[in-house]
Amino acid sequence: QVQLVESGGGLAQAGGSLRLSCAASGATLSIYVVGWFRQAPGMDREFLATISRRGDSLYYADSVKGRFTMSRDNAKNTVYLQMNMLTPDDTAVYYCAAVYSTRLPTTRSSFDYWGQGTQVTVSS
Repeated sequence: QVQLVESGGGLAQAGGSLRLSCAASGATLSIYVVGWFRQAPGMDREFLATISRRGDSLYYADSVKGRFTMSRDNAKNTVYLQMNMLTPDDTAVYYCAAVYSTRLPTTRSSFDYWGQGTQVTVSS
């Protein structure tokens, strides 16, 4: 089964950018649909984006559409989330998740494999 490790989180100023990475091991990531989620303290885990196995289809939540861009490099077994125009409301732990699927799921329960998360903090 696939193991996922997120990286790239940290502290950013409002209006700034960060790029998160999700590196896979134990399996070829190209057979999995991958999603990004985030969870702020006291809040439910929120869907952000999902990408098809070949990277030719994407779906974004309205909250990040136009600001965040998801991509993947199957040769590197890695998925990315480029986050621009960050605001303090983007402060959360960010998770990547994977599922063997031909669809683009958007719910937490649809994904089978999860990373441990990476903290993103945006200061005003």
